[in-house]
Parts: sequence; structure tokens; C-alpha cells
Amino acid sequence: MIEISDTQKIGVGLAGFGMTFLFLGVLLLFDKGLLAIGNILFISGLSCIIGLQRTFFFFFQRHKVKASVAFFGGIVIVLLGWPMIGMVAEIYGFLLLFRGFLPAAVNFLRMVPVLGSLLNLPVIRGIVDRITGDNGRNMV
Repeated sequence: MIEISDTQKIGVGLAGFGMTFLFLGVLLLFDKGLLAIGNILFISGLSCIIGLQRTFFFFFQRHKVKASVAFFGGIVIVLLGWPMIGMVAEIYGFLLLFRGFLPAAVNFLRMVPVLGSLLNLPVIRGIVDRITGDNGRNMV
């Protein structure tokens, strides 16, 4: 079994709270305070989970510069007071950053009982496959 340090446990909690605040910020019509807190908690949680050096190297690899600029630019735009434009930039950067991980995550979610049934509906399946860049080659 993999050993998880206390710092990583705290990081999972911070990232979870960050995602919760981001969700609530979008749900409450792009409340910039909740979105800003969610962004800060998510980034600090990610740093605690994988470490500061690996986080820095993840975001600032040569082939991920465009994605990182979009993601962090979106955070700055949210902090400046334009939450809808900032969230669009963040989502674009997030999709570019985690492009390699998304097909595996979607395939895992398709195995979850209720969520898998929804993700396998014809219209939703086409949209999700287009977003992840997965055209059925990873299905078992």
C-alpha cells in the first residue's frame, strides 16, 4: 500500500475544499470571492499533494506554457473582478494542462454505476469524447 504523508492528506483536504468553493462560486452566479478562495485552495492543495518543486515543474514545462498562462491568467482575471471571463480562461487552461489525464479519468467515471450510465448516453458520450480527445481506443 502507498504511504500517504500528513502533508499530502492536508493537500487532499485543501484541494477538495478548493473544488467545493469553485463549484459554489459558479453555482452562485460567478461570485468572485468564492472563486478566488477556491483557486487559492486548489493550487495550495495541489502543491501539498505533489510537492512544491514538482508543482512548479508541472506548470512550467515548455510544452505547457500556453496552458499555464491561460490557467494562471484566468485566476488573475477572477481576482481583478471579471469572474466569467476568468473562469473561461481557467477552464481552457485546465483542459490543456490535464489533457493527458482526462481520458483515464473519464474511463474511470464511466465505471461508476449511475454516472457511467449518464456518460454513455449517445449525445453526452460524443461531447465527452470530443473534450477528452478519446475516440474509444481506451475502452475495455
